[in-house]
Amino acid sequence: MVEPKDIDFYSLGFNFIETKTMFIATHKDGKWDSGQFVPFGNFEISPASCVLNYGQGIFEGMKALRTKNGDITLFRPEENAKRFNFSAKRMLMPEYEADKFIDAVKKVVKENEEYIPPYDSGGALYIRPILFGFGPILGVHSAEEFKLMIFTVPVGPYFPEGFKGINLEISKVYTRAAPGGTGSAKTICNYAGTMLPAKEAKARGFAQILFLDAVHLEHIEEVGAANFFAMINGKLATPRKTGTILEGITRESILDLASKQLGIEVEERDISYKELFDNSCTEAFCSGTAAVITPIASVNLEGEERIFNDGEPGEVTKRIYELLTGIQRLDIEDIYGWMTKV
Repeated sequence: MVEPKDIDFYSLGFNFIETKTMFIATHKDGKWDSGQFVPFGNFEISPASCVLNYGQGIFEGMKALRTKNGDITLFRPEENAKRFNFSAKRMLMPEYEADKFIDAVKKVVKENEEYIPPYDSGGALYIRPILFGFGPILGVHSAEEFKLMIFTVPVGPYFPEGFKGINLEISKVYTRAAPGGTGSAKTICNYAGTMLPAKEAKARGFAQILFLDAVHLEHIEEVGAANFFAMINGKLATPRKTGTILEGITRESILDLASKQLGIEVEERDISYKELFDNSCTEAFCSGTAAVITPIASVNLEGEERIFNDGEPGEVTKRIYELLTGIQRLDIEDIYGWMTKV
């Protein structure tokens, strides 16, 4: 365990740092036990466990933030609980009661409170709930025993450049998810397949891949593991939910902020990658728990490049970022009731 006094909270990246306490609950014989808080550490697992052999596992991403006056906040944890159970159902795993989920998250945060980066560092305590098929199996079927674990890690920005534009490569080689698959579930299966495309893109100087739909290789889906937005013809457009993109909590919040506070018309629709190379598209960004809001400086497809705003964040991107992060830190009044104090 790394002691908080040894952490430079002002130079954190998005890397693993061991903290003090984690939560573990077991589902066996059709029911959950009461769970327990234990020191963070390794555990034994059968080589025949379902998660190791068939990838039966899901996770969530959350953040605990320190406000200017010292409060600790969570952003829409009830939505994480809902999505966690949605993913569990899709992966044939037991659901976990939402109130108990949120209570366990709060307690894990309090147990690791000294690892929450200071308000002025811009960092957060990242919270990682995971649920997986623990029990051993051989045939392709659901495990009979499951583990829920929640641990935390102090983090800085997901993109080390901070609130600066990133350069993306549009891929016509790799796709992330297909209709009828698990694209809308936050399952571990969806993420391993994105590692090679991301590595190859980074080797060519890009921050991440912009994935297209698996059927036509035409419509934008996600930026790596983040949701996509663009200002097109004066409207804020984002890919519609078709079962192939993750239904992001930050995504839904952005749509509310844009329409209700900024008066911008929003569209959830199919967005052709070709629209990004047209003058009707004036700015773009991506969003997620880890990324929050990250401006997109440029997109590139087979050598053809489109640069937005000379590589600088667009005005709408900046306004939404300021609103969202202001609410999350309670610097701006939370009129939506999104924030939960720990």
